[in-house]
Amino acid sequence: MIRLFRSKLTIAFSLMLLIFAIGVVGYRIIADYSWVESVYMTIITVTTVGFSEVRPLDANAQIFTIFLIVSSVFIFGFAISVVSEYILSRNSLEVLKRKRVKNRINSLTGHVVVCGYGRNGQQAAQKLMAYNEPFVVVEKDENIIKANEDEVLFVQGDVNEDEVLFEAGIDRAKYLVTALPDDASNLFAVLSARQMNENLFIISRASKITSVKKLEFAGANKVVMPDKIGGDHMASLVVMPDLVTFMDKLSVEGEHTTNLEEVEIEDFQGQLNCNSIRDLDLRRKTGCTIIGYITPGGNYIINPEADLKLEPKGKIIVLGRAEQIDKLNQMFQLD
Repeated sequence: MIRLFRSKLTIAFSLMLLIFAIGVVGYRIIADYSWVESVYMTIITVTTVGFSEVRPLDANAQIFTIFLIVSSVFIFGFAISVVSEYILSRNSLEVLKRKRVKNRINSLTGHVVVCGYGRNGQQAAQKLMAYNEPFVVVEKDENIIKANEDEVLFVQGDVNEDEVLFEAGIDRAKYLVTALPDDASNLFAVLSARQMNENLFIISRASKITSVKKLEFAGANKVVMPDKIGGDHMASLVVMPDLVTFMDKLSVEGEHTTNLEEVEIEDFQGQLNCNSIRDLDLRRKTGCTIIGYITPGGNYIINPEADLKLEPKGKIIVLGRAEQIDKLNQMFQLD
């Protein structure tokens, strides 16, 4: 659509230049005007301003002037219509695009709402995309939205406004990630979101240690301090560099490649015997290794024994290469 309008614009401006060139050359040859006089006569003729001629025109020059006026009226009319259509169509396309995004957001349930698309917000979004988790980003910077709107669903506005959070589907969301650079903004976002959705699992960013307790009191389930984690990470690279590098590769190797997967025991029921880890036998079937077990009560067991009894509401954490994780997902229809 846009290419079509651009081609029409090109044609319109080309015709305007052509009629201008014809007018200048025509007056220079037919009326024997100088180049400056020819330009002047052409401009006052095609624009129909009504000024008098440089000097009286003979019959041939008058016929040429009539042709120039009629032609320029049609060409300029065509150009104006194309420009108007282009402007109106761009506005219509923007409205249509916003409506399409709104419909997609309205269709989401149990999704993630990410507040802020700065450094931390982008990292969160990339991780969610790697795991194919549906999410919506609330961002007020129009330039950031335009630069990333092809990949991410955005809602433009201030997260401290209830209408903006409702537009992002906060009442239907399962998680909220507040990644704003200011602790006060994160605090207000957590307070507002908790009032709108009591079942929401809220993860908030904090810059100061004194903000952690406040955010938790406001309703945040987890509070993360990126600066503290970054410092610990750099120090660990000094003390045990190979181990930290290996751990970095466990999460995401590539843009859409994961090495860790969390699976509910219920996903295996009906497909195989799952009374114990030995019964699952995932290592032989898929190549994945079970490195952790989460009990229904929320207790974490690292490197569980093969005879550990599994409960329906429990979860296992598996480790594997990309192709092994894909095989696990395909074998048990986990995607």
